[in-house]
Amino acid sequence: MAADGNFTLELRSIGSAPDEDGVEAVRLHTDAGTIDCRYHAGGPGEAAVLWVFGAGGGLGGPAGGLYTRLAKRLAPEGIASLRLDYRRPAELVPCVLDVLMGIGYLGTRGRSRVVLVGHSFGGAVVIASGALSEAVIGVAALSSQTAGADAVADLSPRPLLLMHGTDDEILPDLCSRDLYRRAGEPRRLLLYEGCRHGLDQCRDEIDRDLGEWILDLAGRGAADG
Repeated sequence: MAADGNFTLELRSIGSAPDEDGVEAVRLHTDAGTIDCRYHAGGPGEAAVLWVFGAGGGLGGPAGGLYTRLAKRLAPEGIASLRLDYRRPAELVPCVLDVLMGIGYLGTRGRSRVVLVGHSFGGAVVIASGALSEAVIGVAALSSQTAGADAVADLSPRPLLLMHGTDDEILPDLCSRDLYRRAGEPRRLLLYEGCRHGLDQCRDEIDRDLGEWILDLAGRGAADG
């Protein structure tokens, strides 16, 4: 069961089937609908990344499939991934419950140390979720909104990474600057000159910086983010 205040979500059953390239299609059937996921098994280890997209939902992530690319890169390092699609996109509390349910599912796969990554609206989702789960060891918010992210100060001492393009046409980089100001340590803010909301213009840099941050945190045992 996942809980956020007075709201709860109960897991009824789990379905899974091979998808492609060794990825497993996972469906978490709850009392309020089905959460569609893709699970990338990693090598031996306890770490995993849970990835969520923006207000429209989906599984691929920004920057032309960032989540799939990094999931494949991290798997040989012993870091599994769960790409999660919301039941009710753009509704904060249901999306937070979905993430908490996903964290619980990762626990059943032996993945007890979870990094959360979210883009845009998903940035608020992972910040709120990270403050509620003891399994979360770090949170990365990409092109994040500030609405719904009031719990950012409660993430500390877990590391927070904020990434934003300076030419974001939907959510200005002021949003991540504000979250950084309100967050506790350890925290990191990376701004990408000329990059827009979808992060396509800085794809290589995002892949590099986010991948290295996750590896340092979850794959190499660093605790300072």
